[in-house]
Amino acid sequence: MPWQRITIRRFGGPEVLELETVDAVPEPRRGEVRVKVLAAGVGFTDTFIRRGRYPGFKGPLPFTPGYELVGTVETTGPGATRFAPGQRVAELCVTGGYAQLAIRPERDLVRVPEDLDPAEAVCIPLAYLTAYQMLVRCCQLGRGARILVIGASGTVGTALLDLARDMGLSAIGTASARNLDVVRRLGAEAIDYREGDFVDRVRSRGGVDAAFDAIGGAHFKRSFACLRAGGRLVGYGSQTMATGDEGLLAAAVGLLRLKTWEILPSLFGGRSATFYSITARRKEHHGEHVTDMEALFGLLRERRIHPVVVERLPLSRAREAHERIASGGLGGKIVLVP
Repeated sequence: MPWQRITIRRFGGPEVLELETVDAVPEPRRGEVRVKVLAAGVGFTDTFIRRGRYPGFKGPLPFTPGYELVGTVETTGPGATRFAPGQRVAELCVTGGYAQLAIRPERDLVRVPEDLDPAEAVCIPLAYLTAYQMLVRCCQLGRGARILVIGASGTVGTALLDLARDMGLSAIGTASARNLDVVRRLGAEAIDYREGDFVDRVRSRGGVDAAFDAIGGAHFKRSFACLRAGGRLVGYGSQTMATGDEGLLAAAVGLLRLKTWEILPSLFGGRSATFYSITARRKEHHGEHVTDMEALFGLLRERRIHPVVVERLPLSRAREAHERIASGGLGGKIVLVP
């Protein structure tokens, strides 16, 4: 039975995303399952991978992109006994999601409640899990604590604000002028980062207990300056390097600052910092990765969190999805529905 997938044969712009029809149905090997993909998330990280600028993946070529998927188990390989055909699963797969069929290691799959919308559920493995672990695993925040979210209208930014609201946290989010309403709808105070110095505005409000910054490089210093005594900065990306706005040296200096703040908080009024990587944390704390994702699916079932799906597109429109992400200002997630 022919099936389709998106294939990248060379790194580059959205034009390298090719829709390919494959005749042979893949069979899972030992410890693997074949998944019929119901939804594949499209995110900023996918665009870095497509360009060959993502540190966690440099090939080999060709490959199918897609950092996260939700689907139904079709068949299992030898030794794969955790899931039965027909069960719904999710995975943080890094690559392989933009396809109608995917062969995945059973060990990395997480059960998804059958009554969840696959397009909403696929927002969990990357954006919401990143936000949840930064809030819960990297920071110890009590109700009423104040956080700062840089780039609050992005997929991780909106997830942070959504979870903060559920946890009883007060939030400030930076965004461009056209996305301020997105931030406000999620219950946060919105700041236009292009209008004046957001650091002065945050400090005039007494600072924050935690700040979350994926821009990286020199920007980490500005976010750190927003912390009150005992506050914590969590860096979780280096977008300026990935987009070419800063070089490798600037990114390295930013990470060095984070490490200095992490090991010498006494020199900075008790303020500290750490770097978060979802793939590194999964490797080191695999059980935690599974339980946290299950907890998030529970919150979604209870409608305590509300992922924003801005559009559902077929695989054939993957290029369009990447182009729209590059232009910014989505205020939610585009999902491919194979």
